This record gives sequence, structure tokens and C-alpha cells, in this order.
Amino acid sequence: MSNRFWPQAFAIARRDLDRERRSGEVAWVTIPFGAVALLLVPLAVGINQDVLSRIGTGMLFVVVMLFGVLTAVRQTNIETPAQRDAIALLGVDPVAEFAGRSMATALLLLAFQVVMGAVTVALYGLDLAGWEWMVVVMPLTAIGLAELGTLSGSIAASTNAGPALVPLLVTPLAIPLLLGSTQTVESITRDGVNLSWLVLMAIVVLVLAIVGVVTARPLQETR
Repeated sequence: MSNRFWPQAFAIARRDLDRERRSGEVAWVTIPFGAVALLLVPLAVGINQDVLSRIGTGMLFVVVMLFGVLTAVRQTNIETPAQRDAIALLGVDPVAEFAGRSMATALLLLAFQVVMGAVTVALYGLDLAGWEWMVVVMPLTAIGLAELGTLSGSIAASTNAGPALVPLLVTPLAIPLLLGSTQTVESITRDGVNLSWLVLMAIVVLVLAIVGVVTARPLQETR
């Protein structure tokens, strides 16, 4: 790994975060819509606290997955072919680009999860016992979705399908992350944390990182 790798990765991450700061799409569009989605369920099923507390965790991570896909689609849409060509001409390592974009998206998704978690606790009255494990679950979910979204965006950019392909790739492949996050939290409230689900999530994150690193250069050459 060259000495320029991490400076390039951090530069790409800062660029993507600066774009988000200027557009405010996650803060002013994605987060409010996610909160509204969580609010609609109590309105639909009624304010039965037992029912809401049972479905709250599942709803939290379903919303996180669905809006995580939207964030991935947005990251793909804002990168034009001219910008991709400019990055290649500047000699940016494709692996550093993958790492930087994944870091930026993961930070955005982590912030989204924290806000959605607070909204879910307020609306669904969840039991907070054992929720210190969310310090592990949320980052794993954010990193996995970010890697998946970045990888899918690179694949879409190298084909004629374009951004329309991203949700089709991200949604089914995010199922292990959805299962791991929901089952970990459910096991916490029942019998204590089940580490096998956390291991599953960690394996998914590791596999996506390896695939992203291995395919970064070949995908750049096909753009």
C-alpha cells in the first residue's frame, strides 16, 4: 500500500462529505422522510404499546436499510463521468477512492441511524436494556451498507444500466445485515447478546471490503 493511499482516501471522503454539507440532502430530506416512515406505523397499527415495542427494532432497521439504499443511489447519481475521468487522470488509486467513498457514506449512514434510533425509542417505547451493543451494531450496519452501495455504484457506472441498477444490487445483498442487526438487538432483550449474528455482520463487512478492493481497479478500467 503506497504512502499516498490514506491521504487520497481521506481526500475523497472529505470531498463527499463537503458535497453533502452543501446539499444537505441527508439532513433535510432523508432523515425527515425516515422519521415520517417510522411515524406512519404507529398511526396504522394503533397506539398499542406491546405491539409497538415488539416491532420497533425491526422497523428501525428496515427504515435504515431502505433509506440506506437511497443514500447509495444518491452517491452514484452525483458522480458524473467527467468527474470519474478527472479522478482517474489525477492518478487517484481506485482502492483509495473505494475506501474514501465508503467512509463518507458510512458516516452519513451512522448519523442517520443515531437519529432514527432516537425517534424509534420515542415512538415505540423500546426497552433500552442492553442497547450498549448498538455501539457495535450500528457501525457494522453503516460500514456494510456503505461498502455495498459504493461497490454497486462502481458496477453500475461500468455498465449501461447506470444508477437504476444500484437498488437492485443493494437491497437483496443487504438482507444479511438486516437479519444480523435485528436479531442481535432482539436477542439482547430476550436472553443476552447472540454473538453469532454479530459475527455474521462482521463477515459480510469483511467480504464486501475484500471484493471492493479486488474489483476497484478492473471496474475503473471498464468505465
